[in-house]
Amino acid sequence: MKKGRFLLFVSFFAVSSLALAQDYTFRVLANKGANEIKTGAAWQPVKTGSTLNASDEIKVTENASVGLVHIKGKPLEVKQPGVYKVADLAAKVQTEASVLNKYTDFILSSNSAEAKKNRLSATGAVHRGAKDAIQPHLPKNEGAEIFGNQLVINWDTESAGPFIVTVLNMFDEAIFKAETAEKSLTVDLSDPKFNGEDALIVDIKSKTTGAKLQDESRPMVKRLSQARSEKIKAGYAEVSKELDATSAFGNLFLAGFYEQNRLIVDAIAAYERAITLAPEDPTYKEYYQEFLYRNKLKPDPNASTTNK
Repeated sequence: MKKGRFLLFVSFFAVSSLALAQDYTFRVLANKGANEIKTGAAWQPVKTGSTLNASDEIKVTENASVGLVHIKGKPLEVKQPGVYKVADLAAKVQTEASVLNKYTDFILSSNSAEAKKNRLSATGAVHRGAKDAIQPHLPKNEGAEIFGNQLVINWDTESAGPFIVTVLNMFDEAIFKAETAEKSLTVDLSDPKFNGEDALIVDIKSKTTGAKLQDESRPMVKRLSQARSEKIKAGYAEVSKELDATSAFGNLFLAGFYEQNRLIVDAIAAYERAITLAPEDPTYKEYYQEFLYRNKLKPDPNASTTNK
C-alpha cells in the first residue's frame, strides 16, 4: 500500500514539474533594442531565450522589435513601440499546435551557452591555412545539397581582390563566371544556363595575387534527388504557411528548417536574407555566426588554433 502511494506521489510530482517547466506563454527568439519585461513589480532587460508568462508585460522601445513564439509554436513579431500585456498579445495568436515549435526548440538549443561550450570542447584545435588562402563558407561533403535556387558564396582570405568566381559542371567546363571586389557573391541557379546540371563546382581566385582554391578544396553543390526534393517541398509548404517568408523573422525559422534537414547551403541563403531584411538587428548576425561555427564552415576565433 505504501509503495503504491509512493509511486502515485512520484508520478504526481513528475507531471507537476513538467507542467511548471512548460508554464509560459511566449519565448523570445529575436530581440533588437533595449526592450524590457515586467514580471511582478520589476522591469528586466529582454534576453533571447527568455520566457514570458501571461501575467507579464513587455515594453518595446523606439526603433526596436521583439520576435516571440507562442507555446503552441505560432510566431508573433512586435515592432511598434509601447507597453503590451502578454495576455493581450497571446489573444492575437491562434492557439492550435504549430509545426514551428520544433524549429524554435532547435534554434534556441543550438545557440544556448551549453551548446556553445560543448561545441568548443569537442572541436579541438582548428587548423588555419596560409594568410592568403581562400576559405569558402560552403560544406565540403554532407550538407552540400541544395533545394532552392539561391547559391550564396562567401569566403575568407587576406588576399586582395578583385576575385574571379567560376561555377563549373562535372566536366570542369565553366557555366558561370563573375568578377567581384567583395568576398561574397550570390548565384541565381534558376538561370537557364544551369538547367540539367545536377552537380556544380565552385572555384574562387584572386585576380591580384593569384591565390586560388586547390582542386580538392573546391566545394561541390548537388541538386536534390527527385524523391528527396518532393519530401523537402512538402515540409517547406507545411512550414511556410505558418510564417512570413518575406520577413527576417520568418527566414530565421526557414534557416532552422533547412539546417535540421542538413540543407546547409539553403540555410546559408536564409540567414543571408534575414540579415539583409533586418541589417540593424544583431540577433540574426549572432545566430548566423554560431551556425557557421557549429557546421565547421568558418573557424571559431575562440577555439585553439594551429597553423598549417
